[in-house]
Amino acid sequence: MWSLLRRNSAFRKLFTAQVISYGGDWFAAVAAIGLLLEFTGSDFLASAFWVAQTLPTFIMGPIAGPVADRFDRRKILIIASFAQAIMALTFLLAGHGAPWIVFVAQGGVAALGSFFGPAAQAGVPNIVEEKDLATATSMMAATWGAMLAVGAALGALFTVAFGRNAAFIADSASFVIAALLILSIRESLQASGTSRVYTERMHPIRDTREALSHARSHPAIMALIGSHIGFGFGAGVVGMLAVLATVKFHGSDGAIGLLLAGRGVGVVLGPLLITRLVARGIHGVLLACGFAAIGYGTMYLGVAIAPWLVLAAIGVMLAHLGGGAQWALTIYGLQLLTPDELRGRIFAADAALVTLAMSLSLVFSGLMSGVIGPSATIAIIGGGSLLWGIVFLFLTRVLRAEAETEALAVHPLAVETELT
Repeated sequence: MWSLLRRNSAFRKLFTAQVISYGGDWFAAVAAIGLLLEFTGSDFLASAFWVAQTLPTFIMGPIAGPVADRFDRRKILIIASFAQAIMALTFLLAGHGAPWIVFVAQGGVAALGSFFGPAAQAGVPNIVEEKDLATATSMMAATWGAMLAVGAALGALFTVAFGRNAAFIADSASFVIAALLILSIRESLQASGTSRVYTERMHPIRDTREALSHARSHPAIMALIGSHIGFGFGAGVVGMLAVLATVKFHGSDGAIGLLLAGRGVGVVLGPLLITRLVARGIHGVLLACGFAAIGYGTMYLGVAIAPWLVLAAIGVMLAHLGGGAQWALTIYGLQLLTPDELRGRIFAADAALVTLAMSLSLVFSGLMSGVIGPSATIAIIGGGSLLWGIVFLFLTRVLRAEAETEALAVHPLAVETELT
């Protein structure tokens, strides 16, 4: 890992920009959820915050994907980051008796972020050598979890010490720093020799349909996207973490931060612990995705019955070992299987479908929690994730057998030497 950061300045800058940006995000998330619960006391609105974080990606996906494939990805990242910095400042208005502004601010930041994700994920294979791609992908995936863990924990402390407005300003500043770092990257995030001149206007729906048609003709790509969507339907439990912390364990922003930090630690460690299981290429990747879903669901069943906050945080961490592994494996597989000229649209389509599933799950969890409580809601969604993992392994059994026999062109996620 450190070797890659030393050798590759472009990746180092992109990686650092993402670290800082994600850290600011979680500063704002802890403060925003705490504000919503304080002003409204509504389980549903706390869950709806996560919908505001995810649903814009579904809405903007048909535009963000073609943009990432047609235009300079580096410029996309810079413009999106500066725009997010401006949008993040609108959080400051929410504390003046208008908590609904939290949803406007978060929705705007997320909508702009929907351009960042596909452009960055599509560009990484073009700034690192093929032998470093697995390491780079694991690092980028683990970064989200690392800053969830660190950002949520520090965000809770920062909010308690300096107030929510200071946390919102820190979020805005993080986007500015990220934009400046990306501005200093000189390498292209497009593949060399694939520059094309588009004479037609952009047609988001048609462009996205082209990418999905390519995915349908490649069963391994469809299986990876399907695994991701299944994970999305299990994400409703995330919306319950803040409610669980405040309702069951009678905590405040600090308790919310602890559960979110547990989630982050799991997302960090998951991609790093899964390497040996996927040493057999796509067969191992698909196998790991199935078992990751089973582990995720099983651990959240434990969270639902945990009697103490610390035990719940440990259960959340263990659950997201599976969630983090599945996320990194899906991205890695799609990067390798998808040509550069379609990569942005594939990632945007994948993100759109996943975030739609997440949004539906979050709405479901918010509504159910008001009726049966957060613990029972977590148990239902956790059980569903466990069942999905079993079904996924059954549905992909033929593809895994063929992949093992025919050695599909997906390299093992062998990053152990780089990560040590």
